[in-house]
Amino acid sequence: MPIEVFVIWLLVGAVSGWLAGLIVEGSGFGLIGDIIVGILGSFIAGYLLPKLGIHIGSGLLAHIINGAIGGVVLLLVIALIRRT
Repeated sequence: MPIEVFVIWLLVGAVSGWLAGLIVEGSGFGLIGDIIVGILGSFIAGYLLPKLGIHIGSGLLAHIINGAIGGVVLLLVIALIRRT
C-alpha cells in the first residue's frame, strides 16, 4: 500500500471519527481514538448501508460521510455497552 493511501485513510478516519464524536455527545476519544472510530465506522457503514439499500456515492466526501455514519453507530453501541 503506498504511503499516500495510508495518509488518506488516517485523514478520512480522523475527520469522520471527529464528526461522529460531535454527533454523539460525550464520546470524545482524542485524535487516535477518533481515527480508530472513523476507520472502524467506515467498515461498519460499508457493511450496513448497502444492506439497507442506501448508497451515498463515491469520492472523498462520501467516504467521510460513510465513516461518520458508521462511527455514530459504533459510538452508540459502545455507549450501550458502557451502561450495562
